[in-house]
Amino acid sequence: MVNPYRPIDAKLEDIIEETPTIKTFVLRPKSPVHFKAGQFVQITVPGLGEAPFTPSSSPNVADRLDVTALRTGKITEVMHELKPGVTLGVRGPFGKGYPMEELYGKEVLLVGGGVGLAPLRSLILAMLDEIGRFKKVSIKYGARSPQELLFHDSFANWTKKKGVDMAVTVDMPSRDWSGKVGVVTTLLNDLGLDIPNAYAVSCGPEIMLKFVTLRLVELGFKPEHIYLSMNRKMSCGIGKCGRCNVGHLYLCKDGPDVCYAEVQAVPDLFG
Repeated sequence: MVNPYRPIDAKLEDIIEETPTIKTFVLRPKSPVHFKAGQFVQITVPGLGEAPFTPSSSPNVADRLDVTALRTGKITEVMHELKPGVTLGVRGPFGKGYPMEELYGKEVLLVGGGVGLAPLRSLILAMLDEIGRFKKVSIKYGARSPQELLFHDSFANWTKKKGVDMAVTVDMPSRDWSGKVGVVTTLLNDLGLDIPNAYAVSCGPEIMLKFVTLRLVELGFKPEHIYLSMNRKMSCGIGKCGRCNVGHLYLCKDGPDVCYAEVQAVPDLFG
């Protein structure tokens, strides 16, 4: 029987500096890690502890695991100082992941903010691998500044696929920025989607999730068609410690991607 508390070794093969505050850590696990887009893993820094991360790599590649981390907190501070070649630990995957089967045959809106594009990248890569199964994929992404845009080198490749469009905005433009300016909700006008039948998936800071959700409902999205990646602080990963509950749900087991219809009545849902 596999011990869910015991991590497997994973060699840190590469570190990609995405932005001044965000890095992607490329891991080669000792044995393949099969996960669904949206599931999360626990990454162990030996002698220090562990923290939860949702992989940003394709779920169709089991021998490589990318985790993209903002420099914040004890674990990520140390991770950002690591060099390739060290061995970390991986536990998981945990959670349910995104509801891919529900999205087949639908128009899908993906809304990300800041480092929240990291979990969505895994979903985007999974969808691009079978893009013919979706009517349309519309990606809306916002960051604080042009320097904080995550995976910007991939945007052109994503939108090369037929049926995929993307819009990007920043809060604080630089002098050479010629794109849109404003919070990500400003991208949710004139979506060109069959909204009553479309699905939306959003990942980002809780304050962003709040206003994105309110705007989606205002636009006519059904609560049953809205999924939120609520990556709150988790510890054990298997529903024992009770630190990640949202109403009757435990994010580590029932999420971290939850249907808004299931949690819309939870008081102070967005903190």
